[in-house]
Amino acid sequence: MQRLETLRRQAYVIRLAIAQLLVALVGTLLALVVADSGSATSVTLGALVAFLPQVFFVQRMAVFKQRVPASQSALRLFRAEAGKFGLTVALFAVVFITVPPSNPAFFFSAYIAVVLMHWLAPWLMPRKLRN
Repeated sequence: MQRLETLRRQAYVIRLAIAQLLVALVGTLLALVVADSGSATSVTLGALVAFLPQVFFVQRMAVFKQRVPASQSALRLFRAEAGKFGLTVALFAVVFITVPPSNPAFFFSAYIAVVLMHWLAPWLMPRKLRN
């Protein structure tokens, strides 16, 4: 039973990451066609600012490992979420200081689109793993 739960978590995380990267790729290509390369760069940066903290969170939560006791799990969750928040703030600061987006609307749209993929992720799960 525990192995099945681990497989469910792994499938969810992998499909979510793929969906987030696809959204970033489609957004970048769309910005390249509609606007210019500067806007495409803004989309890419916005997607990275959203995606990299998510990768950090998954790694800190040890999603791909077996379950741990609830007390350790809660502590991991708080630490991972605090680290994710700190990394997000740091990435925003780095992006706006070193490489200011040429089009902030594209930057924030990509950021929001990648972050909101969590809402669509349950639809990405195969039926046999959802139940």
